[in-house]
Amino acid sequence: MAAMSGSVLNLARHCLEARALDPSSAGRTAFTFAHSYTDAALDESWTYAEVWERVQRVGRGLLAHGLRPGDRVLVRLPHSPEYAFAFFGANVAGLVPIPASPQLTSEEAAFLRADADAAAVITTPELRLEGFAGVEVLADELARLDGPGLLPATAPEDPAFLIYTSGTTARPKGVLHAQRSVLGRALMRDAWEGFGPQDVTLHAGTLNWSYTLGVGLMDPWAAGAHAVLFGGDYDPAGWPRLVARLGVTVFVAVPTVYRQLLKYGLPEGPAALESLRHGLCAGEALPPSLLEEWRERTGRDLYESLGMTEVSTYISSGPATPVRTGSPGRPQPGRRVAILPVEGDPTPLPPGETGLLAVHRSDPGLMLGYWRRPEEEAAVFRGEWFAGGDLAALDADGYLWFHGRADDVIKSFGYRLSPIEIEAALASCPGVAEVAVVGQAIDEAKTLVTACVVRNPDAATPVEEADLARHAEAHLAGYKRPHVYRFVDSLPRTANGKVQRRVLLEQLSDAPA
Repeated sequence: MAAMSGSVLNLARHCLEARALDPSSAGRTAFTFAHSYTDAALDESWTYAEVWERVQRVGRGLLAHGLRPGDRVLVRLPHSPEYAFAFFGANVAGLVPIPASPQLTSEEAAFLRADADAAAVITTPELRLEGFAGVEVLADELARLDGPGLLPATAPEDPAFLIYTSGTTARPKGVLHAQRSVLGRALMRDAWEGFGPQDVTLHAGTLNWSYTLGVGLMDPWAAGAHAVLFGGDYDPAGWPRLVARLGVTVFVAVPTVYRQLLKYGLPEGPAALESLRHGLCAGEALPPSLLEEWRERTGRDLYESLGMTEVSTYISSGPATPVRTGSPGRPQPGRRVAILPVEGDPTPLPPGETGLLAVHRSDPGLMLGYWRRPEEEAAVFRGEWFAGGDLAALDADGYLWFHGRADDVIKSFGYRLSPIEIEAALASCPGVAEVAVVGQAIDEAKTLVTACVVRNPDAATPVEEADLARHAEAHLAGYKRPHVYRFVDSLPRTANGKVQRRVLLEQLSDAPA
């Protein structure tokens, strides 16, 4: 990304300051953290002026502890309003917040702190890191935090936040984003989210996830909307109640949440979703059957997107991009996206050919780089393109068709197979709730395509192996059909809902033959 010399840009300021200082919007609600689906008395809410004031106070207070712009700050808190104020407060001070999951073990959290050389940790007594000699700020201190002096100016290329991702490596690696990443988010807001000042948005995720920090807070605030997050006891039947109570216009979640909502949250019809304009979906592929059921039962559209930690979401459907079932959409206007050969010269491939999905270096949302991992960083840049390892093809209309990650590709009996393609075909078989396909190595020369299937408990008759085999025969070429079918109670997933193929393979290897 070319440097924007001589300019000033800060992510938190960009999202909040203008509306907080404008008398016509300063008193509007910017943020609600709901602790109950039904009890409004438990809500915590802040106006734009109040959010901006508190974010600045946290920033000044962190600097008053002796921290300097550029210092990394590990945010190890439960999902809470304090998490949001800690993240944005650190950013506005020119510090580099590192959002961490409270579910990490002490060993895992200590690795993040050491790898990032974090100078401070914002945490709770229960989650504090033993032996840490730097600055420690507890969650209950944030509301009282403040300090003297002005907050520093930041430039577009200055670091804004550092987020760790496991990816394909043994150790999590830090993805360092610039303040300019907020300009890349504006492309998402227009093409995918459709957020405006009139909206009330509800994100179902937690704040340690970049999906929630971005689509749950940064984007609605930059659009002048009212952002809602939920932190009570989880109940999939509760989402429609919260939508109705707060007049939510855009709901944001992973496909698993939508599946649960349809099963448990709409037993009597979609009346509770009357205020909803559309839903947004990311984090994993949206099964066509789920999209069809959502549309039939709610009368609303569901706009999918594809992205990665290094550049956020950049492929999507949206209000101006019609949904094409099975595709996450098209490159958003303003993006330079190409399909590159897996090996060799990085010359973009023509429509219809499968290769590595790539984003041009000029994209404002593209990371600054991997934190202190020069070899891994060099491996993902090919000339002027960033290619993170996703396999895909673009059709003649510009729609993208995802074929999984290059490291997920199954090599079986001389063929290179996309598990995503096989899963999509099997998911349409009656009686299938979920399916994941993996390559199970039998020996050095033989890998069996194995389909792990979760039965739909509501099906009239349980799906059997013969049903799946017949369905595969009708929808897949012979070399793409699974060799083995395994019925499982559930698929292992990350906290964010993504299928863990490696864990699934471990479970298969441990299971009796």
